[in-house]
Amino acid sequence: MNEQQTLWQFMSMESDKLLSQTVQHIGLTFISLLFAIAIGLPLGILIARRRKLSGIILGIAGVLQTVPSIALLGFMIPILGIGAKPAIVALLIYALLPIIRNTYTGIIGIDKHIIEAAKAMGMSKSQILFKVEIPLAMPVLLAGIRTATVINVGVATLASYIAAGGLGEFIFGGISLNNTNMILAGAIPAALLAILLDGLLALTQKLDFKKLKKVLIFSSVFLIILTAFYVLPSAYGSGLKAGFTPEFMGRQDGDLGLKSAYGLKIKTVVISDAVMYKAAFSKELDVISGYSTDGRLKAFGLKILKDDKGIFPPYYAAPIVNQASLNKFPELEDVLNLLAGKITDSVMTDLNYRTDYLHQTPEKVAIDFLVKVGLYKSPKGGAGETIKIGSKIFGEQYILAEIYSMLIKGNTNYKVETKTGLGGTKICFDALVNNQIDFYPEYTGTGLLAILKPDNKIVSQISHNKDETYKYVSDEFNKKYKIKWLKPIGFNNSYALMMRQKQSSEIDVNTITDLKNYLDKN
Repeated sequence: MNEQQTLWQFMSMESDKLLSQTVQHIGLTFISLLFAIAIGLPLGILIARRRKLSGIILGIAGVLQTVPSIALLGFMIPILGIGAKPAIVALLIYALLPIIRNTYTGIIGIDKHIIEAAKAMGMSKSQILFKVEIPLAMPVLLAGIRTATVINVGVATLASYIAAGGLGEFIFGGISLNNTNMILAGAIPAALLAILLDGLLALTQKLDFKKLKKVLIFSSVFLIILTAFYVLPSAYGSGLKAGFTPEFMGRQDGDLGLKSAYGLKIKTVVISDAVMYKAAFSKELDVISGYSTDGRLKAFGLKILKDDKGIFPPYYAAPIVNQASLNKFPELEDVLNLLAGKITDSVMTDLNYRTDYLHQTPEKVAIDFLVKVGLYKSPKGGAGETIKIGSKIFGEQYILAEIYSMLIKGNTNYKVETKTGLGGTKICFDALVNNQIDFYPEYTGTGLLAILKPDNKIVSQISHNKDETYKYVSDEFNKKYKIKWLKPIGFNNSYALMMRQKQSSEIDVNTITDLKNYLDKN
């Protein structure tokens, strides 16, 4: 993508996708909200009647809302799989507390004399509820729905992690691709959506109950139609289904390259790499965009499809260090280069397997590796200045950060602080440029395509040769950013398309061209 492209140009170019994601976002928000009202309203009425239960029910709803949203989505996957269903359930849970609490507060706040008067007029309990309590409690109740709506609009951005769509696809893709326009293309509509919905609900609060009933009936019909529009398209359709990460979707060495070089057309959902391997293993996805040294290849019986047209450039890993940090810590470069050439593809795959599947800690994997290759030394004590190590948010980077931390502690007097899990490329690189960290492990292909973004002519000239790619990114980073690429670690963690080994054998698909031909025939 053109680095000089304006936000408006980007949004115009991606208008179809932006509209689709906005509709998905609205669908997730309102479908979950509808279910939350259906559950939360009766619970609020119940605890208003039986106040001894209020502490328990509000307490449970409060605890559920404190569970981190990513974790909650992760808990849903083994039960409901990927896609809209787990996202809707997670959003429903987040919307419950304000709806239950405000329903309860609104009803118990009604003057007791009004209730006594209704009873004296011979009204039944249900008549008192629907003709007295709910109408009087409606302003407070709607305030709870307003709060739940704004919460759901924000949390729904995370739904893209589990292939549920929404505006989070742009946001997280932009973070991974170092593309500010893409981030804003998702963030601005999400913010405007929250403001718009909050404003509409604020106007609704001012209506009298008779008009409000008409609005509620219309809204219910609208929600049912929206639910059908959102859910039904995913209920039909056959053929293979792919799951690609937000970053992969926007890269020339990703989905864009698959379409231009191979003409590959496959039904695709956007999903986080944290869950896509498990989704492939459980047969919810047939093809995924993985990483060639990922331990889950071995763990889940996956096979890499050969990139027979060579669209994936070399992704050789190396630490990249701020030049100011090299000046400040004169021993740092030699220590980091102790790892140069020590980790092959197969070794990295095995180290990843130990964290991804055997659930060993990165610390244990790091120390076992350093002992095995004779590089481990006991920490010297660390009385000097502090070196800050960064890493992205996947297992391999955690392992490398721990290995470098142990090398520094064992060979120098520097203290070490690790800032792991920094998200995508943009977050790590910005932290390095702004001196928030001193170095982090990066990949030559990422440096070339996600950070430098040269024109296609340069990419095609150098991207098929690992040494030329390394030299180009090394020279350009030093020239543009005063950042030095140290010696490569040794392994190439390139992008790859992969399938289950059994499925690959059954349909005789071993290369990306085979996959394209299979899809064309079926």
